[in-house]
Amino acid sequence: MTEGVASSSPAQSGDEARNPAAGEDAARGSASENAADDPVVDAWRGLLVAHSRLVPAVEADLRAAGQVPLSWYDVLLELNAAPDGRLRMSELGQRTVLSRTRVSRVVDELAAAGLAERQPDQADGRSSFAVLTPAGKEALRRAWPVYRQAIHRQLTSRLTLQQCRELAALLGQVIATADVDPPVTISR
Repeated sequence: MTEGVASSSPAQSGDEARNPAAGEDAARGSASENAADDPVVDAWRGLLVAHSRLVPAVEADLRAAGQVPLSWYDVLLELNAAPDGRLRMSELGQRTVLSRTRVSRVVDELAAAGLAERQPDQADGRSSFAVLTPAGKEALRRAWPVYRQAIHRQLTSRLTLQQCRELAALLGQVIATADVDPPVTISR
């Protein structure tokens, strides 16, 4: 074998040849060079980059329109979808895209703004509920058109309807197999 050139045995698949654990990367170059040819890494990178760009853009649109911050919207949306507009804090932490610590802070912020309440769980003194208030429901209703327009402007205007369906189906498949609740949708 010539130095710097890797050979691949017939038993090795293309994925194995790119896998650092397979031991071939050292002979073929750095892992970052090989990652550039890997559709799995491309998909992951695309997801992360899209998220890192789209979330601040949607947040800016909400802020510019004088609406609740995106983190508040996320919590209000989940509470609105819950039976009786209430969830245990642990359930809320699982359903939102925020860390559990951040969810607790957001609920405190929402409570201070009168958009949600914390209620103790009478059955379990260690637990509490987050409860949507009528003002929180109204804030969600007011923010929805801005949120929807921001999603359209930042994402769906760049894709066809079929691509949106395919993207939703693919991400739904990942969510379903990752034991994560799917996002809540608001029907008109």
